[in-house]
Amino acid sequence: MLEVKNLVKRFGNRTIIDDLSVQVKDQEILSVVGPSGAGKTTLLRCITGLEKVDSGEFYWDNQKFDPTDSNPKNMIIGVVFQDYQLFPNLTVLDNITLAPRLVKKESLDELEKSASELLARLGLEGKEDLYPYQLSGGQKQRVAIVRALAMNPKVLCYDEPTSALDPELRDEVAKIIIDLKQQGMTQLVVTHDMDFAEKIADNILRVEQLK
Repeated sequence: MLEVKNLVKRFGNRTIIDDLSVQVKDQEILSVVGPSGAGKTTLLRCITGLEKVDSGEFYWDNQKFDPTDSNPKNMIIGVVFQDYQLFPNLTVLDNITLAPRLVKKESLDELEKSASELLARLGLEGKEDLYPYQLSGGQKQRVAIVRALAMNPKVLCYDEPTSALDPELRDEVAKIIIDLKQQGMTQLVVTHDMDFAEKIADNILRVEQLK
């Protein structure tokens, strides 16, 4: 279980998150919803270690961890960014295996085999040698998910996963997230799309802009 306790985040004199505590149980999906400026993405950036918090603690299975720990071997959280952040000069396979290659002691053959299996699970079989510009928005989204999964995170976080997708692709992403839950993945989804949130989530955290 992922636990965030008494999280406080400020930018200058402005408090964005004030004493927030939240839990995400194993194999559950938590959707974080709220208006623009309410701190949804800031919360995600704190949990993923992209922002340092002013105060608060993070626990995985009752063990305290530091999300800003730069050692990938200690990684608890994986993240799928809103703009995917794929390297345009690398193939799909190289995008997925780059970080594991730098961290894991597995052979490149083993990493590529694992990446190909993940791609097949998400309907991207045969796309290994394509470059990001050759992919649709939905395919880029799935490659970004595979890249995050390749590091074997305990929790997978998404920042607005449907913001650039049409309704059909939105349903496709929902299916992927639900399928990953059934395979044992704990997930946190930041979204402005309440219908999407209600479709996928076991629990919904509503955040409001602080006055």
